[in-house]
Amino acid sequence: MSDVLVVVESAGGTPKKVTLEMLTLARDLGTPVAVVLGAPGTAEPLVAKLGEYGAQKVLVAEHDDLAGYLVAPKAAALAEIVKSTSPAAVLLGSTQEGKEIAGRLAVKLDNGVLTDVVGLSADGTATQVVFAGSTIVKSTVTRGIPLVTVRGNSLTPTPAPAQPVVEAVAVEVPDNAKLATVTQRVAEAKGARPELAEASIVVSGGRGVGSAENFALVEELADLLGGAVGASRAAVDSGFYPHAFQVGQTGKTVSPQLYVALGISGAIQHRAGMQTSKTIVAVNKDAEAPIFELTDYGVVGDLFNVVPQAAEEIRKRK
Repeated sequence: MSDVLVVVESAGGTPKKVTLEMLTLARDLGTPVAVVLGAPGTAEPLVAKLGEYGAQKVLVAEHDDLAGYLVAPKAAALAEIVKSTSPAAVLLGSTQEGKEIAGRLAVKLDNGVLTDVVGLSADGTATQVVFAGSTIVKSTVTRGIPLVTVRGNSLTPTPAPAQPVVEAVAVEVPDNAKLATVTQRVAEAKGARPELAEASIVVSGGRGVGSAENFALVEELADLLGGAVGASRAAVDSGFYPHAFQVGQTGKTVSPQLYVALGISGAIQHRAGMQTSKTIVAVNKDAEAPIFELTDYGVVGDLFNVVPQAAEEIRKRK
């Protein structure tokens, strides 16, 4: 089987969930080959996990310049890897960096590119969800190999243990890729809650929460369940919660085992970011709210009465 390159995204020495999703997808397309791009020492803590999810080989492209400059060196290094390996497809995460690398790579290879893909068949036909989740389209790259960015939380990553061969790749970064220098990195402060896009439980609040102060109720329920906190665009636009926690078409896409929507009407923009959740629970005082079209369990009632009762029952069972 032909190789399928999976460009690894990681944080804190651990592959991100989208990387594990791409490795799972790659197994249906060919032989998964993970590509690690970064500073020296980036790959070592990642190899075991990449192998656990099916990587047959790990190509290690490490160089100080890959971390010292913005994106362009990674695109240049990846282009050389693609030229030398002639893969059946290249998968990147549909993240800010992943999409920029994909765009630059497409130009370097004179290759088509598809973004926000949620599925890819063996013949290179991609599935994309468009118009806020209301329409599903099938697309193909008409020039070159399937070069796609995979939308996070589009499938469930499943282990397929392998013993990957680790192969170092020589990296030469051209001068025209060194035009934007990284001068400072600031690590985002992490709380005790899981990261929103990768959490297995998400509790989100909407306009119905009423105020920023009332979001303490959303946070309390999330903490009791061991989940992450999300917010609808209406709540974010109203200043109730930071934009970084917005779930929806213009926010983050989540696909947890449990999604709890509190005071969220269920506008199509929000639904596009959470409708693939395994179990959806909604609390809303409007029995006609669109969110109830998606829910597995719906409670018509005042969230300020319902949520404290739910929280108390959870405490009893802890």
